[in-house]
Amino acid sequence: MSNQAIISSNVLKWARLRSDFTIELVAKKTNVKVEKLKKWEEGVSKPTFNQAQKLANILHIPFGYLFLDNPPIEKKILPDLRTIADSSLDNFSVDVEDVISDVKFKQDWYQDFKIERGDSKISFIGKYNYNDDSKVIASDIAQTLRLKLAERNISKNWEEFYTLLVNKAENLGLWVMQSSMVGNNTHRILNVEEFRGFVISDSIAPVIFINGSDSKAARIFTLIHEIVHLWFNSSGVSNIDFRIDNTSYYSKHERKCNEIAAEILVPKEQILKEWNQKLSVSINSEKLCKFFKVSSVVVARRAFDLKLINNNEFFDYYYDLVKIWGNKKQKQKEKNGGPSYYKLLPIKNGNNFLYDVIQNVYSQNILMRDGAKLLGLTPATLAKYSDNMGLN
Repeated sequence: MSNQAIISSNVLKWARLRSDFTIELVAKKTNVKVEKLKKWEEGVSKPTFNQAQKLANILHIPFGYLFLDNPPIEKKILPDLRTIADSSLDNFSVDVEDVISDVKFKQDWYQDFKIERGDSKISFIGKYNYNDDSKVIASDIAQTLRLKLAERNISKNWEEFYTLLVNKAENLGLWVMQSSMVGNNTHRILNVEEFRGFVISDSIAPVIFINGSDSKAARIFTLIHEIVHLWFNSSGVSNIDFRIDNTSYYSKHERKCNEIAAEILVPKEQILKEWNQKLSVSINSEKLCKFFKVSSVVVARRAFDLKLINNNEFFDYYYDLVKIWGNKKQKQKEKNGGPSYYKLLPIKNGNNFLYDVIQNVYSQNILMRDGAKLLGLTPATLAKYSDNMGLN
């Protein structure tokens, strides 16, 4: 049949497995019988062009991939720094790969723009190496961010403190993005169990991406953790897990970053002063998490590392929290509403990046459609947003 798409059966199967979809799910999404999809994967028959295009969309691959003789060799853009329950993860999901690719595309443009504008290199990128003293590095980062303990009291909650940290980071020339989904696709929600954030280091346009599916308090630690990576000029995908402490190459560096981030957010001197040995782990952690504006598990882990509590006390508290988190996630699913789309734009894209792209559009340095693509918008939405914000 002339309408048949002569696709590669082994590429089709590779794409389905890459997306971690069952054959039944893909059949349902394409509105065909399972038996027919199996025949496509076995090369016995071929889909129509319309069906092949639908397959490419569902499996999140370029349409042209289906016509390759063999599956493409995909190289990871970023190192994998994740460790979950003492095991390194081998592959990123399609969702994570797509988010990384999108951020890298934006970073490439922003880097060229900032170089052309004459921006200076950021002096603290790569200032230290992993053998340097953690306390010295933590002190330097806190001073560079101009982060003072008293500022936590000014912030009413974790969200305000997170926003304060983001603003401090962006004032230094760092670029912070946050989203809970791939692009604007509400059907592709990012899994916090897979990753909490990633960083792509660069002396001109270093970018940090925070998984917005994570809790507000947890994002604070992830943000500082990724900022620490920049002081080492290191890039990678992280999934901070306070249960583990293994000796693999990447986890060694992750532990170093965790140690420094913990000292920045929960200084040793201060927690030793505030921790009350007469009170339970739970009472101490829940009280001090509000004082330090971090999650209670960060406080408990810090207490464990400083030998204020023992192994059993920490893990008993940790698994009690896991049950609470599960209940909160269920309640969160039942809630509706949230910030307006326009309010999310600077959070999603980063304040400086958003402003610079819009300025380039209205200075006619780039086309409206190209600016909209960089921001994940339609040209009409970009024009409306710019008009509402008085940026055009």
